[in-house]
Amino acid sequence: MTPRLEKLTPRNLDAALAVRVRPDQEHAVTPVAESLAEAYVRPAGVAWPRLIVDGDRPVGFLMAFLDIDWHGDASVIRSGLWRLNIDAGEQGNGYGRFAVGSVAGELRRRGTKELYVTWHPGPDGPEEFYLRLGFRTNGETSGGQTVGVLDL
Repeated sequence: MTPRLEKLTPRNLDAALAVRVRPDQEHAVTPVAESLAEAYVRPAGVAWPRLIVDGDRPVGFLMAFLDIDWHGDASVIRSGLWRLNIDAGEQGNGYGRFAVGSVAGELRRRGTKELYVTWHPGPDGPEEFYLRLGFRTNGETSGGQTVGVLDL
């Protein structure tokens, strides 16, 4: 496995849009197209979308958020993993772990001390995945999702 992140460009946009999670995960994961639309309407520099590629094969998509106003009143500024979509046929191969590690590395490079993530709660959600990577819940929810934090 030699995954890497690529910036989204006209050349790889179709590959990013083709990333699909398993059908049983669709209710808990925002589609790539919606994520890219959301990135487009945010202020410049807030969204950090990347295609996850292994060799010449697209295997997933991630989008980080950088220095957002978490509560809408400038009292709490956070950065973290906003979206993570690993293609259905590529799950279980370490790409999710790679994605989280890549975002953590980028945030460290920017001087950030914590990486935040939210996930769909329940038995079919990714909570165990994030907890295994060292995230801890902090007692917060956001939009009905569990908030987790990883110290960097």
